[in-house]
Amino acid sequence: MKQLSALIAVLFASASLTVFAQATPATPAKPAEPAKAAAPAAPAAPAAPAAKADPKKDEAKADKKAAADKKAADKKAAADKKAADKKAATDKKASDKKADVDKKASDTKSTADKKAADTKSTADKKASDTKAAADAPKK
Repeated sequence: MKQLSALIAVLFASASLTVFAQATPATPAKPAEPAKAAAPAAPAAPAAPAAKADPKKDEAKADKKAAADKKAADKKAAADKKAADKKAATDKKASDKKADVDKKASDTKSTADKKAADTKSTADKKASDTKAAADAPKK
């Protein structure tokens, strides 16, 4: 019964820490370190006889270590998610800006095309009027 209570307490504590850890700012990711030359392997040490240990303490240590590992993993996952969200927002802003620039360029182009078409149609109309006036019989 005590073990069950301890397990529930550890799970509740890790869940609480996870909730509070989400509010902390993310640290930037560290760049990968270059691979180092491997040192020659040392000969294995002979196995020492197992010391008698209290199984309850070992289990409590294992639970604490598991909780700490879970907390670290959750914190890293939250930081990665935050970085990914920030990158996605930046990419979206860039694509929106590019779309606005493209739209302005096409609007400018279409305005220039309209002006050119208006100028051409005006010139065509004047030419046809001049031709019609020349072809018309004079009285």
